[in-house]
Amino acid sequence: MSLSPAPHRLLRAAVTAPVFDFWSRQFGSIQAWDRCLARVVGRREEARGAVTLTLQPNRRFRGFAPGQHVNLTAEVDGVRLTRSYSFTQPPRADGRLRITVKQVQGGRLSTALCALRPGAVVELGEPYGGMTLPQGPGRYLFLAAGSGITPLMSLSLALEQNPQAEATLVYWAQHRDELCFAEELRTLAARQPRLRLHFALTREPLRLAGEFGRRLDAALLDEVAPELAAVQVFACGPRGFVEQARALAQGRAQRFHGEAFTPPEAAGGGAPVRVQLRRSGQTLEVPAGTPLLPALEAQGLRPDSGCRMGLCNTCACRLVEGVGQNLDSGETIAEPGSELRICISAARSDLTLDL
Repeated sequence: MSLSPAPHRLLRAAVTAPVFDFWSRQFGSIQAWDRCLARVVGRREEARGAVTLTLQPNRRFRGFAPGQHVNLTAEVDGVRLTRSYSFTQPPRADGRLRITVKQVQGGRLSTALCALRPGAVVELGEPYGGMTLPQGPGRYLFLAAGSGITPLMSLSLALEQNPQAEATLVYWAQHRDELCFAEELRTLAARQPRLRLHFALTREPLRLAGEFGRRLDAALLDEVAPELAAVQVFACGPRGFVEQARALAQGRAQRFHGEAFTPPEAAGGGAPVRVQLRRSGQTLEVPAGTPLLPALEAQGLRPDSGCRMGLCNTCACRLVEGVGQNLDSGETIAEPGSELRICISAARSDLTLDL
């Protein structure tokens, strides 16, 4: 005698993803067939122009490491928009996540996220990023400028779970009211002597001991990390800041890891080139030396993208023919089949892309 199929198999055969997701929404659930949704369960004003959101993800979320990022998608005026944000806490026992959003002038998604209230639902991608710390002994120098504090905040909090590690954090902002997590960081440093904290304010009078009133330079680096050869440096912030930190640490620090939160500048030069998109059958002209992602968006296309800084790989596509250039490294990419991250890559000749 044959047995009837198990109930869950019958359900899987009868219900499609859109149907499941529709009825899940009707009952106020964030469970989804194959997507990671998260509900906003907390919101606080973090600093001028910055908001911290606490999210409760559904069971599709598989965890992350401190220092990683996630692509967050929300609908704004009927259009789905995606950007990359850092987790600003280590993993929590209750499974909730924390991100902090800095409102960008003209940024449609950041403006919408800063206005969200508890109950709103967003979509999350897979966590990514290599700016993580191993367990065990380690000496670290964290250099943060502006919104570059977000992954380094998570790493600073994670020090409490690693008694063999110690770190110095230097955090730059122009004005005091732009400092995110200021009181939280002071509290953390007070209870955790293995974290030494310095704020650097470039357009504000100094009030407290340990504050700096100047930009990153060799003298400041020597002051906060006199034994730099034994220290691993992690720098996060605008591209110019990260490159300055890289130049100062090069050959002196044990290791340097930098992540820039602004896209590369156009390399410039050259007449417009033709870019053929094989899958869509379109051929466009774009300026040579300009990052391909904004160049394509300027002509009405919407390729998949996330961080827009060469970190998440969401925009990566295959080079079929032609010569591209990685604007971060300066590397020329000409071998057919190579991966091209169009947010940080430019055309150096006519190109054919698998888009």
